[in-house]
Amino acid sequence: MSLRESEEAANADRPKPAGAEHRGVLSRAVWERNRLVASIALFAGIGLLLALPFVLRAGAVFFLPVTVALVIAICLVPFLEWLERRRIPSPVAALIALTAFLFVVNTALVLIVVPAVEWIALLPERISQIKTTLEPVIRLYTEAQGFIDGLLRLVTETRGVQTQVGDVLRPGSLLDMLTSAAPGAVINVIFGLLVIFFFLSGWTRMRRRTIQGRGSFTGALTIARVIQNVVDATSRYVLTITLINALLGFTVAIALSLIGMPTPFMWGGFVALLNFIPYFGPIVAAILLGMGGLMTFATVGWALLPAVIMTCLHLIEANVITPMVLGERLKLSPLLILVSLSFWTWVWGMTGALLAVPLLIIIQMVLAAAGKPDIAGFLFEAGTLTRTLHDPPDDYRRS
Repeated sequence: MSLRESEEAANADRPKPAGAEHRGVLSRAVWERNRLVASIALFAGIGLLLALPFVLRAGAVFFLPVTVALVIAICLVPFLEWLERRRIPSPVAALIALTAFLFVVNTALVLIVVPAVEWIALLPERISQIKTTLEPVIRLYTEAQGFIDGLLRLVTETRGVQTQVGDVLRPGSLLDMLTSAAPGAVINVIFGLLVIFFFLSGWTRMRRRTIQGRGSFTGALTIARVIQNVVDATSRYVLTITLINALLGFTVAIALSLIGMPTPFMWGGFVALLNFIPYFGPIVAAILLGMGGLMTFATVGWALLPAVIMTCLHLIEANVITPMVLGERLKLSPLLILVSLSFWTWVWGMTGALLAVPLLIIIQMVLAAAGKPDIAGFLFEAGTLTRTLHDPPDDYRRS
């Protein structure tokens, strides 16, 4: 018998200290209780996660303007703090920041909306020109469709089903639409502006109280770091993307003016605005430019040139300029961006699509500070919902 085997046999014959078995049973009971609590937390979290989008959709009248206002206010916090460092009182600084934001938004709307109304008014008159421009494409499509239909008739024999086309309800006039939608829109805008103002005016005091309300210095430091990271990351991303999109829109407007496109800065504004929506925004911008080209030029080649110019400039911006400016600081997973875009578009439509990336950044910053649940460890290992520094008791692992 080796020395190690003799020591193990001696330890086995030695009586265990009093209370050792009781402590083992107690530790196992504590572990099972933690496992039960983790199970309850897991299923409750799954239930809340599944119910959240339906709650947000049902309460969009309230949640949407509040979320938009909070995201805008977070982006304005650095400007507010810059004003406060100049010894400007918080309410005055909040009013200045809100006024500057409204000035920028109103300027952009004037550049976009006023010419867009004129284009919409010209659309009925330009339909005949669009048909003339697209006549070669329509003829090619008609011939191809006739050839395909002939092949299908040779392969299968089907009876034509007569379909009755019902009366399509025509939308009312633009004045009727604005009259019915204006009260709610005005209330939401005023409500959002008030949220932004009160958030900014009380930002410094609210942050101080949140940090001072912690029971320990470590907790206060963690809260301060999380708040600063959320504000810095969100405002930096929104400001950087805004400048990049404005530069892209201005470049597109200059290029369109060189080829004789009317109201080029309106089209540049559309490109800049839609470029805030990842993936799908540039596609919509290219389609709109294609329609504008068909309304302006008489040949298909020239009509598609504005969309081609915008697509080329967007590819340069998305693959060269944006990665070079943002770098690794705000690198987001394309899969997460697509999931966030799909989720918020489904919940809140076009406004949700504009908020998808800023909300993704805020959620990532909060989760990075709070810790992510270890669901895989909970399901497939002997861990709890979140990773802990304690291992399960030996007797529990042996059982």
